[in-house]
Amino acid sequence: MNSIIKPRQLGLLISAHAKELMREPGVLFWGIIFPILMALGLGIAFTKKADMTVNIAVIEPRLSENSNTTLIGSFLTVNGEKIISPKDSAVSFRIVTENEKLGNTIYSFHKMDWEQGMIDLKRGKISILVDEKNGQIYYHFDPRNPDAQLTYLKLSGILKEGVIIGTESRENIEPLTVTGSRYIDFFIPGMIAMGIMMSTMWGISYRLIEMRSQKLLRRMVATPMKKSHFLIALISVRTMMNFIESFLLFLFAYLVFDIRIQGDVSALILIFIAGNFAFAGISVFVSCHTAKTEIGNGLINIIVMPMMVLSGIFFSYHNFPEWVIPVIQKLPLTMLADGIRSIFIEGAGYHEVAIPFMVLMLIGLVFFSVGLKIFKWH
Repeated sequence: MNSIIKPRQLGLLISAHAKELMREPGVLFWGIIFPILMALGLGIAFTKKADMTVNIAVIEPRLSENSNTTLIGSFLTVNGEKIISPKDSAVSFRIVTENEKLGNTIYSFHKMDWEQGMIDLKRGKISILVDEKNGQIYYHFDPRNPDAQLTYLKLSGILKEGVIIGTESRENIEPLTVTGSRYIDFFIPGMIAMGIMMSTMWGISYRLIEMRSQKLLRRMVATPMKKSHFLIALISVRTMMNFIESFLLFLFAYLVFDIRIQGDVSALILIFIAGNFAFAGISVFVSCHTAKTEIGNGLINIIVMPMMVLSGIFFSYHNFPEWVIPVIQKLPLTMLADGIRSIFIEGAGYHEVAIPFMVLMLIGLVFFSVGLKIFKWH
């Protein structure tokens, strides 16, 4: 009678599969080493007790460089460290509160007019505006933004300790709920940009790698079809799908949250196309040689994951240290998200998105050309 399980046969099969896996260093790197490196980097970043920086806009002319007559001005003059920016000579004040267990909080007060304050609020550089009227402190922020609420609680606490009158009154809170100043207005354009990246990278890169691994691309060698035609057709279909997906997301946000496009719609379409082309070019380059889906997963993730975290999709990238912000601003997803967001909530047009449009188109052209040149059918 034959045994249901044959230990020797099963052992040989396990050994053969294990040796096959060991011969693929790329699979081991992306499956084992890369996740460990990611865990190490993120663990160091988020478990280290770091100072928290809170940026606050103080509306002029309530605070002036040579005046200490206002409550805020007197408080900052006595308790704050005056800082003059070497770039534009802008005056700001810095106050640090120390806490051994929770970490230090750095309050950075920037004086500006109301218009500039609203622009910085929309861009996520600040989360709260402070004004003074008739000897009372007024806080302007989106009450549905958790960061803004936390900033208000912290700020009102130190102002209270500074013996500023009137900071405890709830009547001094003036919610900002107009279109463009809410967190949802910041979030939706970022989601559209991230959707373009994710849909393009997975819809083109992974699809090509999967077709190559299944020997489907090999069959196309015998046809008179050009590689460029095949890839352009794939990019065109994916771009149309991205347009439909983005439109449905916007329609939902418009109906539910009253999201509006305040800028030029035609400029929005141009930056949308440029973003699709940029990530399509990157997708073709990533998938031009790879035939292993495991390696393809790693290559795609190493591109999309850092940009998802850094590019200001869920929160402003201005929360990162100053030295890394110029690098973040040059990422394709950052340029796309900032371009779409500026049209949605700042009323931007062709002039404001011209540079990101050209850079994204150039990125797409370079990566697509190189990927097309070295593209392999099998």
